[in-house]
Amino acid sequence: MAIVGLGLIGGSVALDLKNKIPGVQIIGVDMNERHCQMALALKIVNEVKTIEQAVIDAELVILAIPVDALIKVLPIVLGLLEPGCTLMDMGSTKSLICDQVKYHPKRGQFVASHPMAGTENSGPGAAKEALFAGHTAVICEAQKSHPAHLAHVENLYDILKMRLVYMEAKEHDVHIAYISHLSHICSFVLANTILAKETDISTIFNLAGGGFESTVRLAKSSPEMWCPIFAQNKENILFAVESFREHLNMFYDALQSEDCSLSFELIRTANGIRKVWSQ
Repeated sequence: MAIVGLGLIGGSVALDLKNKIPGVQIIGVDMNERHCQMALALKIVNEVKTIEQAVIDAELVILAIPVDALIKVLPIVLGLLEPGCTLMDMGSTKSLICDQVKYHPKRGQFVASHPMAGTENSGPGAAKEALFAGHTAVICEAQKSHPAHLAHVENLYDILKMRLVYMEAKEHDVHIAYISHLSHICSFVLANTILAKETDISTIFNLAGGGFESTVRLAKSSPEMWCPIFAQNKENILFAVESFREHLNMFYDALQSEDCSLSFELIRTANGIRKVWSQ
């Protein structure tokens, strides 16, 4: 297997596969030489090569790189594939990525996917075993992938112990704008708000509890990864942000008018997330 991108996602996939598939050989690819050396030192991969070298002998190629790089690299790698090789991506957006190869003669060898798992950390040192277990992986435009290649990817996610969901690329991007992309934006905004108002940083850490920590955890995420995601899913995210602003204004108005009954109703409505979350 060849894994392009040896950060949190690619590195974590490699660790799981090495533990669960005896004798598997994983070739790493990364433009960052430091990442390559770290991945070798941590035994995340067996060796590192260029993309061209890695693809030649691979049965499966995984693209686990930022989405701006992905749209450039995907058509090139797809063109390099041998007939029996499967190519998959793990990008957080899907529409633009799928559009890049919709007319490619080897489109059937590509499976568009998004494993819904991660942390706020990045780089090979952030890779961890069992990162994906119990989480959901989305496969998009499954009908455009050859059944044998689709089965290859489905088997991979089964090994990672992920639940599979199937949807179209545009549908994925709409839903992800709300449950993932908006969550990160809210965390970034909250962190910036507090950092702008709190001149004594130590005060934050002395007073902060678990609620604050969990809310701003995502604010530690990599800008190199998230800025391209926001750019690619811009239209859906703008709708999500506008909706969020409307609901934030409801709380603002309730506080300003000292309308406790409205605040109570807004909070009680929000409590409904418990039923959804427990399903």
